[in-house]
Amino acid sequence: MPGTLYIVATPLGNLGDLSARAAELLRTVPVVAAEDTRRTRGLLTHLGASPQLLSYHAHSEDRRLEAILEILHEGRDVALVSDAGTPAVSDPGTELVAAAREAGVTVVPIPGPSAVATALSAAGLRGDRYLFVGFLPRKGGERARLLARATAEEWSVVLFEAPPRLVDLLQDLARTAGGGRRAVVARELTKLHEELRPGTLDELARYYTEHPPRGELTVVLEGAGTPVEPAVRTEDAVAQATQLLADGLTRKEVVRRLSESLGMSRNDAYRLVMELP
Repeated sequence: MPGTLYIVATPLGNLGDLSARAAELLRTVPVVAAEDTRRTRGLLTHLGASPQLLSYHAHSEDRRLEAILEILHEGRDVALVSDAGTPAVSDPGTELVAAAREAGVTVVPIPGPSAVATALSAAGLRGDRYLFVGFLPRKGGERARLLARATAEEWSVVLFEAPPRLVDLLQDLARTAGGGRRAVVARELTKLHEELRPGTLDELARYYTEHPPRGELTVVLEGAGTPVEPAVRTEDAVAQATQLLADGLTRKEVVRRLSESLGMSRNDAYRLVMELP
């Protein structure tokens, strides 16, 4: 019988947040696959645990994944941990979990700390529904698209960011959502210098310009409140309509396609298509 792959949530900072179930598992499991073996070794030493420790991170080669699968097929259990929080949630692990399932290996989650839930619970913003987008790309069209999606979202939005880029993120959100939109910056959650700072996007951008942040950061953005249609770039709509017409579709059909694929209103799509040669 193959071993079991355990997905183990570890503390964000305060070691007291490690569940009794997770602690017992880490003391008894023969192999631990860790994002950063140096950080995980400290946790294991605290627990008096001494499993075989393997490195498994976002840049691991395929042969490392295959080595872990081989260990599982030998019948040994493996615990997957990230530096902090829950693996595979904006952390390494998704490919390993998928490969294990495809290979018939049992996957068991050991729940626990999550920066997303921790920040959202203390933000004072609606948490019954939310959008999690993790780290945005540093620049380019994909960053612009996700910024537009985040600021148009009806519900709260949770983002991660690195300290040197926090002010840029807050300013970009302010430009897209308006500087008066509320947000909360959660810094160093569960650690000695934990800080949860609420304010408008403009206020927070000014504060962190004057007080550069350090440590792990989670941002909770207030939702737009009502659905907001993302802006449609005219050049994208024109390009799509032109191609559809060239493919032989009627103008009526092209209007329908634009409305469905780009979220344009029927009237706007009709005007655009009728103006094309």
